[in-house]
Amino acid sequence: MKTKTIFKLTAILIAVIGINIAGCKKDKTSDTDTNSLQQLSKDEVAVDNATNDVLNDANTVLSGSNSGKSIDMMPCNATIDSVSHSTTDTIVYYMTFNGLSCSGTHTRTGNVIIKKAVGTHWINAGAMVYITYENLNITKVSSGKSLTLNGTKTFENVNGGVLAQLGSSIISVTHKISGSVQATFDDGTTRTWTIARQRVFTGTLGQLLVTESGFGSADGYSDLVVWGTNRKGEAFYTQLTSAVTFKQVCGWDPVSGIKVHQIPGDDKKATITFGYDDNNQLVTGSNCPTRYKLDWVKGQKNGTIYLPLP
Repeated sequence: MKTKTIFKLTAILIAVIGINIAGCKKDKTSDTDTNSLQQLSKDEVAVDNATNDVLNDANTVLSGSNSGKSIDMMPCNATIDSVSHSTTDTIVYYMTFNGLSCSGTHTRTGNVIIKKAVGTHWINAGAMVYITYENLNITKVSSGKSLTLNGTKTFENVNGGVLAQLGSSIISVTHKISGSVQATFDDGTTRTWTIARQRVFTGTLGQLLVTESGFGSADGYSDLVVWGTNRKGEAFYTQLTSAVTFKQVCGWDPVSGIKVHQIPGDDKKATITFGYDDNNQLVTGSNCPTRYKLDWVKGQKNGTIYLPLP
């Protein structure tokens, strides 16, 4: 009887110790809040992908206008008016979207306005145009997540040429995008972000690669691609410490590169490494990634999370 009692007490003691240890682990995990870092990483990739999709369409329109091709219906599910909105010194392409993008990854409603000075030819080095988002709602087909964009960017063709020439007469086309955009997310939160992004296109049509880097600087940070405030109202700074590469055959998803989100007000940052598969392993060969790695630091604490691409 005494032996049974000892065994019973021992079992209870082990259970109590186990509960306490589990409780301590739970407290330690919940003590470190990475939600805003995760959300910022998702939001930044989502805005980047959505705006790049529109910029690709704008590039198609501008390239077509220089080659003598008709620009009617060049972007999918969009109408283009380049007559009634133009003036004697400014050419305006007023695009109204209402349906799937050409890539089939997003549905879009709203307007994008492209303005350039008369005599500006997009094919020339140094050509600059201005792109305005006017209540452009973009919804990703695979997730149903949406955002609405407003704002104006400067779009510069740095070294000249158009994408159709890649692989033949030229080996790369470099674009610079700068300005600000107001993003309204699906929870109703609206934030204004400043953008300083360079995109270098290589490859051939259908097999294009885009390599992105940041050229912005603010508040002591350099190599910035975007900065502003996140959904929680925290000031953030996003640096590209290793250029991020996107593949056309992977639906323009990021396949490699390193991005760093800094949130100094809460002493935390996240380092994003692109190019992982469903098993959290780096992709190889021609495989397309589905996930990315987020290494977080908050004060003296740190950890690693793998997340699906937005």
